[in-house]
Amino acid sequence: MSHFGDQLRAGRPLFGLWQALANPYTAEICASAGFDWLLFDGEHAPNTLQTLLAQIQAVAPFPVEAVVRPQVGDPAIIKQYLDIGFTTLLIPMVESAEQAAALVAATRFPPRGIRGVASATSRASGFGSMPGYLQRAHHDVCLIVQIESAAGLDAIEAIAAVDGIDALFIGPGDLAAALGHLGEPRHADVQAAITDALRRIHACGKPSGIFALDPADARARIADGATFVSVGTDVGLLANGGRALLTSVSEDTP
Repeated sequence: MSHFGDQLRAGRPLFGLWQALANPYTAEICASAGFDWLLFDGEHAPNTLQTLLAQIQAVAPFPVEAVVRPQVGDPAIIKQYLDIGFTTLLIPMVESAEQAAALVAATRFPPRGIRGVASATSRASGFGSMPGYLQRAHHDVCLIVQIESAAGLDAIEAIAAVDGIDALFIGPGDLAAALGHLGEPRHADVQAAITDALRRIHACGKPSGIFALDPADARARIADGATFVSVGTDVGLLANGGRALLTSVSEDTP
C-alpha cells in the first residue's frame, strides 16, 4: 500500500477537494476528476460512520487518497475510521505535543499505542484475510494534524517533532476566528500568521498543507512551501456551478 506521507514528502504539489455532501455518488464523481486526494469531512458535514464507509467504497477504484477528518481526536472515533479502511487522518484543532503524541498512540496497536484490536471483522484487514496486518498496520497510517488556533501556532515546532506526525495542515477559517478576525481569513494579520506557520513547518522538515481560499491563494501557498492544498469543495462546485448556469441563461432574458 502506498503511504500518503511518502507522496507528501516527495515535494510535488498535491491538490485535494473537500467532500461535504456526504454522498457516495458525488464522491465517485469527484474521485473520477483526477484530484490527488479527497477529504471526507466528519467534523462539519452530516457524515456518519455508514456514510463514510459508503464513500470510501465508492472511491476505492480510483487512484485518489481518501483522507478523513473526525469530529475530534477521540481514540474511539479514530479506531472506527481506521477499521473501515481509512489510512490517512486529518485531526482538527491540535494544540500541543502531548495531544499529538496521544493521537499517534490512538492509531497504533499495542505495544506502540492504544488502538483496540478487531482485525478479523475490520474492512482494513480484508476481514481477517491479510496475514501480518496487526504487525504492519501502523506503517500504512498517515497522521496529519490541523493547526487552527493561537495555541497551535505557538506549538508548531513541538508538534512537528512528535514521532508519528506526518504533516501539519493550516485551517484558515478557525485560525482567523482565533486571531480575532472571525470570517476574515484574508485579513493581513491572518495571512501573515499563515505565511509564518508554513515557513516554520518547512523548517521542521515536515510537509505542510492548507485549505486554499481560491486558485490564486492555492498558487501563493504552494510558492510558500505548502505541499498539499485543498482547492475547493463539492458543495462549492455545485452551488457556484448552479448559480453560474442560471446567470448565463437569465441575464439576457427580458
